[in-house]
Order: sequence, then C-alpha cells, then structure tokens
Amino acid sequence: MARVIVASQMCRPYLGDVTELEVDASTIRALIKELERRYPGLGEQVDESMAVAIDGVICQDSYLEPIKPDSEVCLIPKIAGG
Repeated sequence: MARVIVASQMCRPYLGDVTELEVDASTIRALIKELERRYPGLGEQVDESMAVAIDGVICQDSYLEPIKPDSEVCLIPKIAGG
C-alpha cells in the first residue's frame, strides 16, 4: 500500500489530526476514489484543491498516473500563479 502524506490544513475537517494514511490505489484517480469512500468529501477536496506528488514528482492533471505499492504520495495545496 502506498503511504499518503497530507500536507494541508484543508483536509483537517475530513481527517482531524491524521496526517498519514496507507491507501491501496494503482492510479491517482483510484486514490481519490478511495479517499472519498473512506472520508466522504475528502476525495472531492483533493480533486479540486490539491496537487499530488508521487515519490517527489508533482503530477499535474494526470488521473492515470501510476502509483506503486511502495510509493510515497503527498497531497499539497495547489498554488495559483499569475
């Protein structure tokens, strides 16, 4: 199972003080679906407001990006630029 690190206060309403999870998901889309299943509303929050980094590489707009069972996945707030 991938280790998921939540680096955002935006997820606190769903997770409380939990900052690390283990999730069995093979893609970013599967990860979002599993988070939504476990914590209703969290998957939508991640989908709309979070960036996903897999093993230190930020993945942008790639629901099919693979996640290995031993990957570290970080959920971080999206940053808008101008």
